[in-house]
This record gives sequence, structure tokens and C-alpha cells, in this order.
Amino acid sequence: MQKNTTSSATFADTKPHYELLDGLRGVAALLVVFYHIFEGFSFAELTNAAGDGVISTLNHGHIAVDFFFMLSGFVISYAYDDRWGKMSIGDFFKRRLVRLHPMVVMGALVGVATFVAAGCRQWDGTVTPVYYVLMALVLTMFMVPALPGLPYEVRGNGEMFPLNGPAWSLFFEYVGNILYALFIRRLSTKALAILAAALGVAHAFFFVGDVSGYGCVGVGWTIDSVNFFGGLVRMLFPFTVGMLLARTFVPRKVNGAFWVCTILLVAIFSVPYIASAGSVSLNSLYEVICIALLFPLIVWMGACGTCGGSFTGRVSKLLGDLSYPLYIVHYPIMYLFYAWLIEEKHYTLGETWAVSAMVVAASILLAFLLLKLYDEPVRRYLAGKFLKR
Repeated sequence: MQKNTTSSATFADTKPHYELLDGLRGVAALLVVFYHIFEGFSFAELTNAAGDGVISTLNHGHIAVDFFFMLSGFVISYAYDDRWGKMSIGDFFKRRLVRLHPMVVMGALVGVATFVAAGCRQWDGTVTPVYYVLMALVLTMFMVPALPGLPYEVRGNGEMFPLNGPAWSLFFEYVGNILYALFIRRLSTKALAILAAALGVAHAFFFVGDVSGYGCVGVGWTIDSVNFFGGLVRMLFPFTVGMLLARTFVPRKVNGAFWVCTILLVAIFSVPYIASAGSVSLNSLYEVICIALLFPLIVWMGACGTCGGSFTGRVSKLLGDLSYPLYIVHYPIMYLFYAWLIEEKHYTLGETWAVSAMVVAASILLAFLLLKLYDEPVRRYLAGKFLKR
């Protein structure tokens, strides 16, 4: 069980954390970037009526978000469950805002920059007036969702945060943090287990029964009733499972945990789409099984792993540092990539490998620069100004 005593302490979260879990978060963030490359091909096909829109490679990459939710539950429970005698609810919210919100703001700014660079055009070619773009920017900065069809839903495809689509998961992350501070943290471990089990039943019913009609677990990105309820269940089930893992964690020696877990994540995300059988979504069933059974195993193995000052430790540290900035700023670049794919009618990696590689490289480079030049300095300043030592 390897714990790092420096990174979190830098920003006033002084309790050591599990370095390999940070690294696995980074692996998942990278896989999300690759997944969105292939999502672009299917989106371009669907837009140009040249395919069925099924993602052919890394088909299940969207459940990396569910892995993030589980990691968040684990880390938050471990870091804060035993600190409430010395910390108020306000202190907790300040810590979470300092950790998360600077990059929310930056993701919105990057999103507006790429949207303006693309001519402020919606997917149907309609030009959005600048004042609606500015309204969308302010709303995204303050995590206020855009309602589908209203003028400030500027991209025109129903996204909760049209300037930076993945911010929807941060919206639910914030909801989870609020529920944790006000309610869930107070539960005994037994009560938490009962809650997680009940949420697991709701999770399986919603997704295996394909209530959303998506044929997968990929809900929550828009603010209609089905997506809001589905997104809430989607977040709360892995979040509470992660909390339960943290409370009951008993370490065992697991050699090569980081690499084994990395291989497992790649394998899980790479399984092809599974066609439905009647009213049962087999594709969703597979994803529910991964979230309920395989992700807890991976989190447990990652928490058991050791790395010390080895190559694995350095890789984990780098990937962990990059994970959140990469996740929150890469998608505005993807919007430009998707528009290019649609215009040029490119639908495969073979046709676009050079541009695809540049998109991935640009996303990683931008994330690294923003981490070092913006996120770390801003969090350091905010922590020094607003957080108790």
C-alpha cells in the first residue's frame, strides 16, 4: 500500500493518498481521450448518414466516468470521514472547490475559445450570437446547466454544458460531494452498504432495462428528466461503492498492481458493442457488471499496490497529475476535430491517423501546460488564502 505524502499536502489536504489510484485515474483519462477520437468517427458517420453511429473501438470508454466516480467515493471517504470533528461543512466545500473549480473555469474558457474559433456555429450550421455564447460561458463557469433548446445551449445538441461537454460529470460530482457532506458521511458502514445495495438495484433496473433508450450507461450529459435521474443514479452507485471500499479496505500485497489494472481497464473498454435481446440491453448489462464487480476489484488492487521511487511510481505521479486537467480540457479540442471529420467525411483512424495523433498530443500538452502554469499555482494561492492548515 503506497501512499504519497507530498502532492495533497501541497494544497492543504494533508492526509496521504494512494499514488497508484492517482495513476489509474490518469490511465482512465487517457482512455477517455482515445475513446472520444473514435466517438468522432461514429458521430461524423451519423451526421453524414454514412453509418449507424456505433463506436467500433474502445466502445465502453464512456464508463471511465463511472470509474472516476468510484475513485472519488474512495478518496473522499478515506480523506474526510475521520476529520469532521475538526472540519465544518463549509471547510469541506472550500476544499473541494479549491481542488476542482479552477479547472472548471479554465475548461469553460478553452471551450469558448474553440467555439469562437469555429465561427460560433452549431452542429446544423446556425451561427450563435455572441451574447448567448457569453451567457453560456458564465453559466458553465458557475456550473449552471443549459436547458436543451434554449438559446444559451449554444451548440444545439442538448449538452448540459455545450462549451465543454464533459463538465456534466463535474456537475454530478458536486452533487455527490454535497450529499456526502450533508448526509452520506453520517451513515454507519452497515447503513452505507444497504444504501449502496439499493442504489445498485436502481442502477441495474435503469440501465439493463434501457430506460433511457441509449443501449448503454452513457446518460447524464443533458438535463432532461431521464438523464438527470439516470445521471444521479449513475454517479451515486459507484460513489457509495467507493466509500464502502475505503471504509472496509484491508490491504494485501499485489505485485504489479498498476500494470495489471491498466490492462484490465483497456480490456474492459475494448469489448465490442453487444446487441440487445428484446427489452434487455445486454450492452448495458455488461457495463453494469463492470461497474459493480470489476471496478471495485481494480480500485482495491490499485490501493494494495506499491511503487516507491520506481518507474511505476513516476508514471503514476505524472498520470495522476495530468488526469483531471486532461479530462476537463480535451473535449473543446475534440469539437474542432469532429467538425473537421464531418466536413471532410472521414470515418476511420486509417484516414486520419496523423490528425488524430495531433489531437491527442495537443490535448496532453495543453493539459500539462495548464496544470503547471495555471492549476497548481491557482490552487496553491487559494489554499493559502481560504483553507485552514
